[in-house]
Amino acid sequence: MRIHPANLLNALTIFVSALLLFQVEPLSGKIILPWFGGVAAVWTMCLLFFQIVLLLGYLYVHLLTRRFGRGTQGWIHAAILAASLLVLPILPRNSWKPAGPEHPALHILEVLTLAVGLPFFALSATSPLLQAWWANAKKDEGVYRFYAISNAGSLLGLLTYPVLIEPRLTIPHQGWSWSFVYAAFAVACGMIAITQREKASAPPRETFAAPPDWNIRALWIALPACSSALLLAVTNHITQNVAAVPFLWIIPLSLYMLSFILCFGSRWYHRMLFLRLLGVALGCMAYALSPSLTSLPLWILISLFCAGLFFCCMFCHGELARLKPEPSQLTSFYFWSSLGSVAGAAFAALLAPQIFSGFYELHVALGACALLAVLVHRTDPASPFRQPHWRLALPVLYGLAATIIVALFLLARGESASSNRMARNFYGVLRVSDESAPNVVLLKDDEQSRPKDDLRFRRLMNGTITHGLQFLGTARRDQPASYYGPESGIGVAFKALASRGSRRVGAIGLGTGTIAEYAHAGDEFTFYEINPLVLRIAQQDFTFLRDSKARISFELGDGRLTLERQLPQNFDLLAVDAFSSDSIPVHLLTIEAFELYFRHLKPDGILAVHISNRHLHLEPVVAAAAAKLGKDAVLIESPGDRANEIYLARWILLANRGVLQQFPDVEEAGEPATALARVKLWTDSYSSLLAVLK
Repeated sequence: MRIHPANLLNALTIFVSALLLFQVEPLSGKIILPWFGGVAAVWTMCLLFFQIVLLLGYLYVHLLTRRFGRGTQGWIHAAILAASLLVLPILPRNSWKPAGPEHPALHILEVLTLAVGLPFFALSATSPLLQAWWANAKKDEGVYRFYAISNAGSLLGLLTYPVLIEPRLTIPHQGWSWSFVYAAFAVACGMIAITQREKASAPPRETFAAPPDWNIRALWIALPACSSALLLAVTNHITQNVAAVPFLWIIPLSLYMLSFILCFGSRWYHRMLFLRLLGVALGCMAYALSPSLTSLPLWILISLFCAGLFFCCMFCHGELARLKPEPSQLTSFYFWSSLGSVAGAAFAALLAPQIFSGFYELHVALGACALLAVLVHRTDPASPFRQPHWRLALPVLYGLAATIIVALFLLARGESASSNRMARNFYGVLRVSDESAPNVVLLKDDEQSRPKDDLRFRRLMNGTITHGLQFLGTARRDQPASYYGPESGIGVAFKALASRGSRRVGAIGLGTGTIAEYAHAGDEFTFYEINPLVLRIAQQDFTFLRDSKARISFELGDGRLTLERQLPQNFDLLAVDAFSSDSIPVHLLTIEAFELYFRHLKPDGILAVHISNRHLHLEPVVAAAAAKLGKDAVLIESPGDRANEIYLARWILLANRGVLQQFPDVEEAGEPATALARVKLWTDSYSSLLAVLK
């Protein structure tokens, strides 16, 4: 579309509003992420919030353009822009931090509403309002090109954040810089809105075309609902096993936005081509959900799911673009499609954790996409499958959709059936299962064959990672296993401190409570655990806590936030092991976090940090913090012992200068942790996942 000079300001305003809109999303998520344990669900709730406010913005524009003249519309919107300036800068106050783990989803929505709600609402309304004014003046379908311009601004905002903004500016500088640019934008946009009075001395003169029937409106809702649910489900699937950081949030969201640009901005969507690609994408993603494929390299899994998401979104948004109405129905189209996006996001963020015991929203979204492909072509008279030479292909399409849905159902059912307990909440999915060690010997008697008692064990899984296990036989029930064996870093630390009397031990992250087995009579253990479900499972399904000789207490809430509120605890040993699956809470590895840990340690105390991870090389992060604080850091890498279910584990022990040299066991078991020049010091204002990816 050619944009004449008179309309250039319109296009530029739409572009800038979208750019600001999608830069504030990762910025807001990054700011509040540490407040809620650094879990992947924080970003899911952020996406839901932004979808809701976007819907409210579209509803506002729809009502505004239907009930008021353009002059009044301009003044009302200018007033909203002015009011939004009162909440700047968009930096949440520390007093809004949660005091405990109760109702985190609601708390996230409240914080985002207070911090960025009004500016985000104003930005979300600006683009459709300007497009509505254009449609009223020009009366052509060229207005939908502005939709592509808006999405291009959104994509640029997303891509520039991790590349240009996040690595170069601290969080306070990011917040103030964004607020300054937004203020300038609001003033300029307000002036454009006010000038609408000069162009309208009477109510709108447009005549509205008859609205489409409810079958079309249902697809306006269903297609974006499916793509939105897929976006959140794929993002959650990726981030729960790596880290909840903007870099991994932005990849799926950028592909989601790119599909909008291609489908609404030009002729990139070819129906039959993307229907074939959709079938391949659905099949590959369904197959990749199999537990046997979770050990694939990270880049393969991310590439597979992101490519699959893109092709699914191209189908959903391409079919949505085919159903776009006359320009007079523009705001109605935006409202219903936005309602669908909110419905999909609400399903993935709110409903799925309540009704599913596992991460099954991706299974459901893939199945829904397959069904939509069938329904769209079944109900469309112009579908190629209506042609004689394609009619036989329609039953094949039905069969493929049914096969994918059945396969997804069987995958979910098999995972649940193999577990003693499977439960889910905001913080993730926990699964408890009874298994047998390798090389099981069967004892045959008159009644049954069963494994030896001392080879059976119970495992706690968080996502795809073991978070502790316990042998079920009485002879080995008190034997520490998994990442906490006697030769592991935490085992060596307890051995080094064995000569001390009553020891005070803190642990950020509970798991099954395995380290409580290292307690002596008179010891005091304090576990900091953000997930109430973990505590319940550790107490009910495992016996480490109740068999321990220590006096044990629990602090529910994010470990770092809880320690910030406490007086110095004078721990002899503080263990940091609060990972969700392979996902790391970055805020527990910043220099400010390490300063806090040492405030709670005795001068001769030891800090033990668990850094075992399939995808991230965390040794240089911890080593850089130790060097900055002038502490000794020793890496202890212990070998695995499959027969005893002990895994290869990597721990780093930190202490004040000279303390670790007092313990020969530590010196013999480890070597100095090594920093890398490319890995800069992580702070609360700066961290880079790219530098530590394996």
